[in-house]
Amino acid sequence: MCGIVGYIGPQDPKEIILSGLKCLEYRGYDSAGVSILHQGQFKRVRAHGKLGNLAEKLKSETFDGHTGIGHTRWATHGVPSERNAHPHKVGKVSIVHNGIIENYLQIRQELIEEGIKIESDTDSELIAHLLNKEVNNGLDLFSAVKAILPKIQGAFAVLAVSESEPDTMVAFKNGPPLICGINQKEFIIASDIQAIVSYTKNAMYLADDEILLVKGKEFQFYDFDGNKVKKEVEIIDWTNERAEKEGYPHYMLKEINEQPRAVAHALAPHVNLATCTTKFDDLGVDTTTLAKIEKVYIVACGTSFYSGFVAKYAIEKLARVPVEIDIASEFRYRNPILAKQCIVIVVSQSGETADTLAALRLVNEMGLPTISVCNVKNSTIDRESKGSLYMNSGPEIGVASTKAFTSTLTVLELFAIYLARVKNQLTLVDEKTLVQEIVALPSQIEVVLAYSKFFASASKTLKEHKGFLYLARGINYPIALEGALKLKELCYMHAEGYAAGEMKHGPLALIDKNMAVVVIAPQDSFYEKTVSSLEEAKARGGQIISIGTGEDKKLASISRHYLSLPKCSWLVSPILSVIPLQLMAYHMAEALGHDVDQPRNLAKSVTVE
Repeated sequence: MCGIVGYIGPQDPKEIILSGLKCLEYRGYDSAGVSILHQGQFKRVRAHGKLGNLAEKLKSETFDGHTGIGHTRWATHGVPSERNAHPHKVGKVSIVHNGIIENYLQIRQELIEEGIKIESDTDSELIAHLLNKEVNNGLDLFSAVKAILPKIQGAFAVLAVSESEPDTMVAFKNGPPLICGINQKEFIIASDIQAIVSYTKNAMYLADDEILLVKGKEFQFYDFDGNKVKKEVEIIDWTNERAEKEGYPHYMLKEINEQPRAVAHALAPHVNLATCTTKFDDLGVDTTTLAKIEKVYIVACGTSFYSGFVAKYAIEKLARVPVEIDIASEFRYRNPILAKQCIVIVVSQSGETADTLAALRLVNEMGLPTISVCNVKNSTIDRESKGSLYMNSGPEIGVASTKAFTSTLTVLELFAIYLARVKNQLTLVDEKTLVQEIVALPSQIEVVLAYSKFFASASKTLKEHKGFLYLARGINYPIALEGALKLKELCYMHAEGYAAGEMKHGPLALIDKNMAVVVIAPQDSFYEKTVSSLEEAKARGGQIISIGTGEDKKLASISRHYLSLPKCSWLVSPILSVIPLQLMAYHMAEALGHDVDQPRNLAKSVTVE
């Protein structure tokens, strides 16, 4: 969602903050701004629209101070505009804020009754007003923060500075992430590692209900009651890949093409290549306990939810353990009843997804074993889960997830094999066969990526359809859902994913010559039934785009476009099948002239409800 960057140290804050905000563009935003110390006052510059608009305004601006804060805003309260952009400056105090203040209407009314003029439509400005009141009453900035904390409710990550203390910055959070990078007595505080990694590998993470006070060259963490908190510096082990598209026109296309490498990195920690067996060392639960589990719960949002849906099919078929999947925003509020002998897996690329984090905390309160699947080590979800798995796909900049999704599928399918072995549902011979098929995935993905040219050409006609119906059965059904989601995210077109067997129960009414029907139909036990459903769609004018196995003349004969995937097992079929759907959505979006890396209204990491 929104991006925060703050700097205090000997260098020029303008350049460091702008560079950091540039790293956070992928999160989605509609305006940007900075507030930097100059001649004893914080000079604020803001701009509506892209970061380039702000950079243009800042070209002629100079600053003699060494403290500053910056922000890219994604509208929640108040329309996108310069007036609503951050930082918010009230009197001596400037702040930037990620999150939502739930009781903002009450605070706003109280301030108005006191005769205070509110300049924006945002909830964030109110934090600046509250802090400025306390500073005017004689409190230092740190004490002012402690004083207002009981008055604000909701999710927030805030950086605050004051002209009364030009060498001081205070950060505090409850919900959205904040990270402090430390380098030679200078500090970069940001909402994402991406903004820090160019300057330092040394980071400290704010936990919920914590305050960070930076004063000159010194810093100290506190809890919300003002008690000192000890923290260790952690080393960021990501390489700085974020700034290079390596010749690709968009990050998303680069990341689609990185999937052979991403999948290889995802499987490497969990496969013994000598024996072709699975290994998991950091599950937070021993094999004896794992062998006794009676149910698996998988909780996630969006694309991560669909990866969990694929895992449900894999775990149930291989390990013979029932799996319940939940959308995190529903799970956290439905007062779930969980089996005592269970394990809960939460999936989040960023490791900061608000609803998924809330679900994890709910399960932790129940004392049940939890495993997180994240792409960001030391993210909040990673830190708070009892066991950890990693996508290992490297930084993913495009808002629409691609390589993180296939990496997640790889890790979860290997876990399904491992769980099946632990529960004595799989022989070593069968395990070896399945592992060999997953190990072969990177080279098979290379073959599928050749379809990029096909979709680049086909997109010129595909974009004319009024809507898209995605069909599949079995373990590929979640891939139909994911394919439809990708088209909605990137092309802003009507798209639905359905189990192919449900077509007669409503979707058939949608089909005519303007409706494209995208089907995943490998030659598995569902093949004949799926082809029969396609015959009905074709008879009603539906334009068939099919993804099958090898030289399938039958499927090709009823399809306007037929794509042949390498022959593979049912387990790896979803990973290969999703790639053509990613390419189709990408090329159609480009043909429509949309911003592929930053689709409208969407953010990479949803850190508030």
